[in-house]
Amino acid sequence: MVLVMLLFAVVGVSVSRSVAGAEIRNAAREITAGMRHTRGQAIVTRQQQVFHVDARNRTWRAAERDPVELPEGLEITLDTARSELTGEQAGGIRFYPDGASTGGRITLRAQEREWEINVSWLTGEVSLDRDI
Repeated sequence: MVLVMLLFAVVGVSVSRSVAGAEIRNAAREITAGMRHTRGQAIVTRQQQVFHVDARNRTWRAAERDPVELPEGLEITLDTARSELTGEQAGGIRFYPDGASTGGRITLRAQEREWEINVSWLTGEVSLDRDI
């Protein structure tokens, strides 16, 4: 009986980790897509566009879209240019009509997993680095 209970405990931890891994992976992909959308909008409209992050409320917002709240258990942080900070834990990454940006990094954390989304200031290229 103890052996069966131990087996269920191990399976439960494994399932919990895989669910957390799937949530952070999906959130990272959605944020990456949102940032690429924001960059695309800046190029197409020939106007600056900003990708917003509010770490306190665990939300992000791409250009011309509604804010998106992260799933419970995920944390988000933003490293960006000082001029793009709008609060203690909020700010944005600005994309310019030529595709360049102010640059920055968004980090997602869930349990021991961590993903980074990097934005090059020169080219505005958005890249996703998993499990740092």
